[in-house]
Amino acid sequence: MKKQIKNALPATQNTSLVAARGVSDESGLAQYIQTIQKFPVLTAEQEYEYASQWVKQQDSDAAEKLIASHLRLVVSVAYDFKNYGVPVGDLIASGNMGLMQALQKFDPEKGFRFSTYAMFWIKAEIYETILNNWSIVKIGTSANQKRVFFNLARAKRALGILDNNLSDDQTHQIAEYLDVPENDVRRMATRIGARDVSLNAPATNDGDSQDILSNLADTKHDIADTAERIEFRRRGYELLRRHLAELPERDRDILSARRLHDPVMTLEALSQKYGISRERVRQIEERAFNKLRNAILADAGEEK
Repeated sequence: MKKQIKNALPATQNTSLVAARGVSDESGLAQYIQTIQKFPVLTAEQEYEYASQWVKQQDSDAAEKLIASHLRLVVSVAYDFKNYGVPVGDLIASGNMGLMQALQKFDPEKGFRFSTYAMFWIKAEIYETILNNWSIVKIGTSANQKRVFFNLARAKRALGILDNNLSDDQTHQIAEYLDVPENDVRRMATRIGARDVSLNAPATNDGDSQDILSNLADTKHDIADTAERIEFRRRGYELLRRHLAELPERDRDILSARRLHDPVMTLEALSQKYGISRERVRQIEERAFNKLRNAILADAGEEK
């Protein structure tokens, strides 16, 4: 389906979507950004119309307009991750692929804005690119290792562990907390805390060293914390989407209109739509919200 979308786009927009990886200098990147800013921002009604046309009729023109209008969103997200050692052009290219995946999965009948839904796919692709470039040695291969990578920072905070170099007792505590083998905790803690060192790095730190940059301290944000936040948001959205769909249609519509839409619908507008009082609308909203919250919390608790 990605190929179908790409082939349907005009040359300029096709290049914007998949060839950003070739943007390696500031002038090229500036030109790319200038190009995508020409695409109009869509209203919620236009998003729904184009998304419906794509889902129901496979209308490539509608898909083109929906994708093109959100290319600037990808650039914005990519710049949030610009300090992780990956060229912005690569991050944009990855985010564009995430945008296209979002279009594959998006259901306009759920009531969400496409930009809200696409944000998670864009970040997931960018995050994957960062992980793949974090080290020449693959960071996580097993489910347990990935579990440690995504949750190590949270586990340390929960257990009150401040040390970066874990003792055997601290390793044991974290392993029990995450329900993984101690060896996976030890290995992943070491990998997260260390970056690859250039083979060209000087053997000593004396004044004769010419390769100074290789020996500077890494001042970037902790990738584990970033990974945890992204995974937490992705998992939270999946829980929200799943349990929102379980609500009765009227409850789901009222809750979405009051809590998830922008702009928010008034009690008066909803009362007229359903022929009930404003107080009844408020009660349904509150009931649906409590039911949704309890279901998400219960589900999240089972995943720990």
